[in-house]
Amino acid sequence: MRWIVRLVVLAVIVAAIGLWVTRPKTDDAELLAGLTPDTAHGEQVFIAAGCASCHMAEDADAEDKLVLAGGQPFASPFGTFRAPNISMDPEAGIGDWAAIDLWNALHHGTSPEGQHYYPVLPYGAYIHMAPQDVVDLHAYMQTLPADATPSQPHELGFPFNIRASLGGWKLLFLNDDWVMQGDLSPELTRGREIVEGMAHCAECHTPRNALGGLKTGADWMTGAPNPAGRGSFPDLTPPEMSWSEGELVEYFTSGFTPEFDSAGGHMALVVENLSQLSEEDRAAVAAYVKALPLE
Repeated sequence: MRWIVRLVVLAVIVAAIGLWVTRPKTDDAELLAGLTPDTAHGEQVFIAAGCASCHMAEDADAEDKLVLAGGQPFASPFGTFRAPNISMDPEAGIGDWAAIDLWNALHHGTSPEGQHYYPVLPYGAYIHMAPQDVVDLHAYMQTLPADATPSQPHELGFPFNIRASLGGWKLLFLNDDWVMQGDLSPELTRGREIVEGMAHCAECHTPRNALGGLKTGADWMTGAPNPAGRGSFPDLTPPEMSWSEGELVEYFTSGFTPEFDSAGGHMALVVENLSQLSEEDRAAVAAYVKALPLE
């Protein structure tokens, strides 16, 4: 009987240590202290990060895309996620968030209430945003309209509906290491900031392991099945990606391919976002793509 008691005590200790190690992480507001918001730059971060593309209401058009009422479904092997309301409504949205709340959401995947966010919010990419980027983004989002539409719950079965398990997922897969390493040119450095960070391109274009973590190394940006079960996202490495840098820039600008086809589906929204960035930024993204594959 004594060994059973010891086993139970050991199990409790191990569980307590596990919960402590995988607890939601946050940073204090001092991290952002002294940073002056630049709303114009925040708009560029907002566009590059594709915030409206995911958080606008379904079928929103024109200026309504900036009403971030949420509700779009994102199917996956783990269930269906629903984009939440991130408008400036203080009750239904994030209107009462401070800049540090946005930082903790994007950098640590942690809510103001101290809960884990699911990585359908691509904080695995947004972790690369600099503090100034987040302060500027927060300032810009405060200029957008409020909407009182309640967020819809995710549709997840057991055990994926247990948020505490996400701490283990983060321990395995969440880090701020860049995938493209080496002595990069300023253009490639900027391309990496956009591709691996704000634009989170790998979330669609890189295959995942059984736990939903992105594969790196030789698998990086080599294409992946659509988690919704329809089609796949293309391989962006040679020989599959044979377009020149100029052709890539044109695609990011107009949506037209060298074969006179045009972007469709969610990629049309990505092109819409990229087309609003500077030509230098689009060229930087193209340079990153043409620097693939990674060793």
